[in-house]
Amino acid sequence: MKKLFSVFVCLLVNSMSLASEPKRDSARAAPERRGVPPREAPCKGPQDPQRISWPQGTMLWGMTRQSAAEERSSVLTAVALDRVTLGGAPLKDVRLENGHLTAPNLPAEDLSGAIFQGTASDGGPVEVAVCGAEPSQQDPAMRWYRIEIWDKQKESWENPCIATQRAPNPKALAVQGLWDKQGSRHEEPGKFTFACENGAIAKCIHWGYKPWATKDGQPLTDMHQACTRMARADYCGNGRSHTRQDNVIDMYDSLGLQARTTQASTNWVPEKASFEAAWSPEGATCLARTRDGQDAQTILKECPGRFEARAKDLGEGDHCSVRLKGKHADTVLLRNHSYGPSPRI
Repeated sequence: MKKLFSVFVCLLVNSMSLASEPKRDSARAAPERRGVPPREAPCKGPQDPQRISWPQGTMLWGMTRQSAAEERSSVLTAVALDRVTLGGAPLKDVRLENGHLTAPNLPAEDLSGAIFQGTASDGGPVEVAVCGAEPSQQDPAMRWYRIEIWDKQKESWENPCIATQRAPNPKALAVQGLWDKQGSRHEEPGKFTFACENGAIAKCIHWGYKPWATKDGQPLTDMHQACTRMARADYCGNGRSHTRQDNVIDMYDSLGLQARTTQASTNWVPEKASFEAAWSPEGATCLARTRDGQDAQTILKECPGRFEARAKDLGEGDHCSVRLKGKHADTVLLRNHSYGPSPRI
């Protein structure tokens, strides 16, 4: 597939013309509990655009954190498909199909006001309200959801998606599978992930790597996982990011979903970029240099025994000085170029 644009680590998924706010009139308050005063209903209004901002490129879920110093301490990492309520009544047989939530005899838009039960990265329970659903212009079968979670400390409903200047009111995708603190995807029956648009999980779907889709008969699950590693510069495959805010990258893959950019534009100058790394679902398989300018020795120390100082030629001018050890050394699903210093390996 011919690539029509360069890809940015800081690219905003909400550039797909999420123009209008979802309807809110069907929202319901959580049921009152004995001995506890009634609390405010969710979905009362949009978030404050200046609420919070974190560096782009490092986020996996795109959620606010329990610890400001730890990106992996997300306030929401998993959501259950059972124990859903709507208007205080149980909502049965909720399913996730190809990027949208469904319930029997209920249009997707009528899920507004539904309360799901979620889990934070520390294992604590989280209530999640769906405040609206909008079809994606990229894929009408896929939905963008405006969500809120109940903040026990503030005693209020909050949009957990991290806001930025370019995405002041971010939304989320419903994605099959869960991601752990190491950034690894795994399946857990009856559970899914709400992935906010400024995080790598949602960005990679926007870039064409839908984990539920196929290309030429090949599932894209592994391609999507490799993309999340690449977007965050997670070389060791341990969940640690090595990118910085607004770093620009150009990606290309083995299936032709994204092709290498060769023509200069206002957003990308190929002559100023160089090959960075090749990627698999487990992280980098071949490394020429780091994206954030760190000496590559820091990566070798971070994951000792993973790489070896051995040159590898991938063709098309892409050369590595360090490569993965073991049976997955030749697995290359994605490659990327980026701006940065000369190779230091």
